[in-house]
Amino acid sequence: MDYIIGIDVGTTSTKALIYDTDGNIYGKANKGYPLYQETPDMAEEDPDEIFNATVSAMQEVVAKANISDGKVIAISWSAQQHSLIALDKDLKPLTRSLTWADNRSQKYAAEYKENGRGMEMYKRTGLPIHPMGPFYKLLYFRNEQPEIFEKAAYWVGIKEYIIWKYTGVLKEEVSMAAATGLLNMNSSTWDAEALNETGLTEKQLPELVETTDKFRGIKSEYAKVIGIDKDVYFVMGATDGALSTIGVGAIQTGVLAINIGTSAAVRTFVDKPRIDPKARLYCYPVMKGKYLVGGPINNGGIVLNWAHDSLFGGEVEAAKLLNIDSYDMLSKIAATVPAGSDGLIFHPYLGGERAPLWDANARGSFFGLNRKHTRAHMIRAVMEGIMYNLYSVTLALKEVTGDPKAVLAAGGFARSTLWTQMMADIFEHDIVIPESYESGSLAAMFLAKMALGLEDNLEDIKKYMGKETVYKPNEDVFKRYRTLMPIYLRLSRDLSKEYEGIAEYQREFKD
Repeated sequence: MDYIIGIDVGTTSTKALIYDTDGNIYGKANKGYPLYQETPDMAEEDPDEIFNATVSAMQEVVAKANISDGKVIAISWSAQQHSLIALDKDLKPLTRSLTWADNRSQKYAAEYKENGRGMEMYKRTGLPIHPMGPFYKLLYFRNEQPEIFEKAAYWVGIKEYIIWKYTGVLKEEVSMAAATGLLNMNSSTWDAEALNETGLTEKQLPELVETTDKFRGIKSEYAKVIGIDKDVYFVMGATDGALSTIGVGAIQTGVLAINIGTSAAVRTFVDKPRIDPKARLYCYPVMKGKYLVGGPINNGGIVLNWAHDSLFGGEVEAAKLLNIDSYDMLSKIAATVPAGSDGLIFHPYLGGERAPLWDANARGSFFGLNRKHTRAHMIRAVMEGIMYNLYSVTLALKEVTGDPKAVLAAGGFARSTLWTQMMADIFEHDIVIPESYESGSLAAMFLAKMALGLEDNLEDIKKYMGKETVYKPNEDVFKRYRTLMPIYLRLSRDLSKEYEGIAEYQREFKD
């Protein structure tokens, strides 16, 4: 039996899964790394710490599978979008990796939004006008760190850097390139005007290839450590967004894929470029006839982590002593409160927000607090607030692609019955959860099989996904959410007038 490693390089950790060619899982590993936030708008990671995490994760899954060196035939990659690393002429990092959450280019995004050039760029590249985009990060470096900008021989994302370090090959597939804002989405080539705006040349960017592009060979030192043959295939794979969508089986136009990890997103595939007149959604080519339209949000599971750590420290410690999962405990606490949290609304904008606000200055808030409310109300309101935010992105997507035919969901949240039922009630739609919730790694494995000629139809990924669980909306509950949702949306608009002021205060008085 031959094996394939699907690896997903995320924002806070890297996951590796090893599959046989029938799709059975033989091992999993998850390796974390720190996010560096030395100033309020910074969000960086060390590319070599991430690289080391991929080595460790693959080493662990190969050991778990207990297989001989030549049995791993391919490694296929999924990775976080919008990262940016400057490399010198020897391809050594001059910077850490700026993640999608880095907001230091906010003023350049604001300028482009105000003067209309951002909308022009969006229409050609599909990148929303927001500092998450490497296009805007490059403007920041050019203007505010010119010594690095002038010294940089290459600009890459985290996936390209990792693959180069393993193999000495510098390539970038189209879905990852699209997320930079430097790719023309109609031609799938580097956009001449975007390069001119940033001051880059094509020679400073990797060679563009397709998502199923493959090549052989890993440096012997890493092959030995991981326990695989040095002639293993590397398959380029795609962005985490594209693969999460494919990995839940949302292949057809009108089928929505929702994923909640550290961040979260709502996405669907279309057969040609489709632009939102209000620029709330991205549009990125993935492969021939497949363009991904969607809206990412900053504040997914990371907000629940904040509530877990900041509001429930005592309960978390008790859970450790009782040897039970502290997040399961929070779900049980939230379940003691009725749907709608007795009128307590939470806006989850703890790290600025992308879709649908596209405002790096956005900040979180509780609204409607009264003496009746407890921490149980607060944790349920946090969970509901994340879902309200996802639903607001879905409303924008419906304007562009029409009513959804189906809603498929994955991510760690899908293991929570309460949270998944909450989604069904807020969306007023059946929510389908595949048994295989590691959608990104699964899709990476499947792309490897396509690259190797072992599969030829993207739809056939569904045979690896296992049985489905369907959550149906509860009419008695969704009436409550239908009443609260307009209040949530109006508050978002009203509070937006004050976001810049409070964000500037926090930057000035950051002690």
